[in-house]
Amino acid sequence: MPWRPPPQLRSPPGRRIPPRGPAGRRATRPEAVLKRKDRLDKGPLEERGIIAFHHVDLAYKDQAALRDVSFSVANGEFLCLTGPSGAGKSSVLRLIAMDAFPTKGQVIVRGMLATKMNRRKIAYLRREVGFVFQDFRLLEDRSIEANVAFAQLVVGVPAAQIKDNVMRVLTNVGLWDKRHRLPRQLSGGEQQRVAIARAMVNRPKILLADEPTGNLDPVTAQGIINLLFRVNDGGTCVVFSTHDHDIVKSFGERVIVLKEGRILSDEKRRAIDRTASLVDSMYKAGESSDKEKVHA
Repeated sequence: MPWRPPPQLRSPPGRRIPPRGPAGRRATRPEAVLKRKDRLDKGPLEERGIIAFHHVDLAYKDQAALRDVSFSVANGEFLCLTGPSGAGKSSVLRLIAMDAFPTKGQVIVRGMLATKMNRRKIAYLRREVGFVFQDFRLLEDRSIEANVAFAQLVVGVPAAQIKDNVMRVLTNVGLWDKRHRLPRQLSGGEQQRVAIARAMVNRPKILLADEPTGNLDPVTAQGIINLLFRVNDGGTCVVFSTHDHDIVKSFGERVIVLKEGRILSDEKRRAIDRTASLVDSMYKAGESSDKEKVHA
């Protein structure tokens, strides 16, 4: 007589056993983990957008990082955070990713209150939030393909699906032919494109980029900005920080200026030219500066 599993291990007729995650646990969909009470599907807070800050303060030990910050971001918006070093740009991004929590006030991301989230729920929420760092943070001992695949492994995506998803995002950033190389074999711009591919492989609703062009030359920075625009054109909300005035002037559709943890201004332009050349604008600025010196 063939062996049969005990009743407690059998799946009911017509019901498929859900896939298991990398640690042998059953994979659970985010919406099953995030209870109704932790979502704000109705009411005035939901109207504030995919991201909302309401009178937020953030302090690290005895140092205030943010003071009374309030703003909202609509679904599919392209937002630029700018200001001098220490203004609070990275702190805003950390709050959105729920890597930090407000000392005072409310942060709402995808209709969920940060103050009501636990570790398990935060992990599922982060599937909907991709993060790109200035210093890339790639695994130096793994190939480009493995770096991107790692983001899928940690959330329990099946191996066959991982291969297709990695091919899709690396093709989108133009690096599929270099998938077997190590990070040190790529240029800085290529490494940043890998970081963007890794952030986008789980199809997040929000992409956060912390100074993504900070270590790049103008030509390479232009390519990264163009790539962020393509991500945004696909419907993803993009929030990126920069202190580069040329980037803000040329590509800032909506610009929030921070200083000493406070919002100085929040300006939304009606239209910008996404095909503008960052290199040309810098060249013209340099030309006018040279003319001023000659006339002086």
